Amino acid sequence: MVPPRAQSAHQQASLMAKSLVRLLQGKSLPEFTYKDYGSLVSLGDYSTIGSLMGAIASGSVFIEGYIAKWMYWWLHKHHQIAVNGAFHTWLTTWAETINWAKNPRIKLH
Repeated sequence: MVPPRAQSAHQQASLMAKSLVRLLQGKSLPEFTYKDYGSLVSLGDYSTIGSLMGAIASGSVFIEGYIAKWMYWWLHKHHQIAVNGAFHTWLTTWAETINWAKNPRIKLH
């Protein structure tokens, strides 16, 4: 069973890209093996929490606060680059930064 998360979709898409090349070369196709690297959850402007596994420690490492928020932002941009390309992601990031500085954080009615 593979959890319905962006992490597993990213792993499956990477395997599919490699498999298409191998298929065209007439080579055997690799099997999919899911590896859980942990989870990051953003709670808007309030907080970000996460549990990292595998690469950092032998067990699980709990993170929160600014470090978790920065990691969540970086991972989000990493996925945007994979889908939209580096230049489009760079332009979008600048537009988001200008919009964040120009507009208020709270909408009052």
